Amino acid sequence: MISLQDLQYRAAVLVLGVCLSLAATARAAAADSPGAPLPAFPGAEGFGALATGGRGGKVYHVTTLADSGPGSFRDAASQPHRIVVFDVGGVIKLAANIEVSSNVTIAGQTAPGEGICLYGRSVSLGGQSNIILRYVRFREGIAGDRGKKSLGMDHASNIIIDHCSVEWGRWDDLGITVQSHDITVQYCVMAEGMHPQSFGALIDSVTNVTLSHNLWMSNESRNPKVKGTIQYINNVVYNWGETGLCGGHSLADHALDVIGNYFIKGPSSNDRFAGQFYATDHVYQAGNFADLDADGTLNGQLVAATDFHRADEKTYTMPTFVSAAAMHPSITVTVDSAATAYAKIVAGAGCSLRRDAVDRRLIDELTSLGKRGKTLPHTDDKGEALAGGLGEVKGGPAPLDSDGDGMPDAWEIAHGLNPRDAADAAKLDGSGYTQLEVYVNRLAMPAGAGR
Repeated sequence: MISLQDLQYRAAVLVLGVCLSLAATARAAAADSPGAPLPAFPGAEGFGALATGGRGGKVYHVTTLADSGPGSFRDAASQPHRIVVFDVGGVIKLAANIEVSSNVTIAGQTAPGEGICLYGRSVSLGGQSNIILRYVRFREGIAGDRGKKSLGMDHASNIIIDHCSVEWGRWDDLGITVQSHDITVQYCVMAEGMHPQSFGALIDSVTNVTLSHNLWMSNESRNPKVKGTIQYINNVVYNWGETGLCGGHSLADHALDVIGNYFIKGPSSNDRFAGQFYATDHVYQAGNFADLDADGTLNGQLVAATDFHRADEKTYTMPTFVSAAAMHPSITVTVDSAATAYAKIVAGAGCSLRRDAVDRRLIDELTSLGKRGKTLPHTDDKGEALAGGLGEVKGGPAPLDSDGDGMPDAWEIAHGLNPRDAADAAKLDGSGYTQLEVYVNRLAMPAGAGR
């Protein structure tokens, strides 16, 4: 006799298979269409995937780890229409919060060594639009302002955040709030929120936000809190404290697609991997798994609709479940199985071209599958020390770029460009990207993929 659990599993696999087939068909159709939109970079998906950033704008080289002045990241981010590349790697200790301008590409993958870490204060994209942000670490830390996020934005739009590590926020690690719209956060790590709240992310009063293939880890709650119209696809939530994924729980109606995610209990966790919903939260859920035995093995069970509310949540109710996904961005999100999403996140989430000591520790704790990891106390002002400290982010030499166009001489020579003509950077390639974009996009490809 087939058990109810087996029937649920088979149904989930069938639904997920349909999702995968539809996504593949949509991507193939888009690729064959001469008028198909150009993604921000190969692999950009979801509602923020059409950002153009600083395409065709001025190339700005970050040449110093100093907080301010010529060649600093603060100066680089202060003006629009720029592509920001890095000639240095290491920790930039911020003396004050930073505001990033519109129409900017921040190509953290160009930083030598282990890349770049922005540490000590928060970074804001508030009020800005059309930003591509890749391969940067944001760690506000305990020296930052109470109530701030490591990376935050309000009234922001048309933004994609890819392969970033967003950690140690003083309220939430990440904030996307107040009429922000058309935003993607993909392949990122949001971890170890700090005193006084230790939260992962507040996604509040937003329209068309994609959260895909991210790791939410060792945050007390809000992994994230979702309030708006939001895709939540192929994320991993590990070692939550009070609650994992949180509903919007407000009187306004919200829509949430929850597809192919893995919830994994850690040493700090209870069994409430999802909660804090109202009936005004309209949820589509399929192919989600929860592993609650903390036995060091990935062996989760299929999530049922009833798992989104616990009887001891007296303040909250069951969400309203719907029969079909509500969100359909122009560039669809690749839908993997929950187990495949876990493997992809272990292999490459966060600022992962060369992981630093903090992210190596976090991934080690994740792969213990319940044995290691901790949320940080709400009342402790030494959160970084308890987390293991910042450690070192190693730098390295930058390649020679004689004309300052952001492309090394060796690359230009190998690809038939002129290493003494800066105008090469803005020339369009046959793919539709500029020559500089082709270079920085290639840097972000996995080893062995033609980088």
